[in-house]
Amino acid sequence: MLAKKGDWVQIQITILKPQERAPQVPEDTKKVPLEMRVKGFLQDESAEIGAMVTIKTTTGRLINGKLVAINPKYEHDFGEPVPELITIGMELREILESSDGDVND
Repeated sequence: MLAKKGDWVQIQITILKPQERAPQVPEDTKKVPLEMRVKGFLQDESAEIGAMVTIKTTTGRLINGKLVAINPKYEHDFGEPVPELITIGMELREILESSDGDVND
């Protein structure tokens, strides 16, 4: 897939190589580089995944890195539902709507 200038993309940058990691980090962490991903608008005329490119972030910063995604989607969530929290809104509403604040009348 080819990205064109102005497309919303994501780049990856290596911040620290494994040998540059702090000595107090866990052993499995020391074995991998510290990487950062940044989203922004492609400044190059065109680029394929894996190419070194420049992007402009929404705050106006120009950053160079390896193109890893074109039109990246948001993949975060709030995890699995917590059963105790599912009904808490209804329970709170009952407490607030009761005359003296006590549901057990």
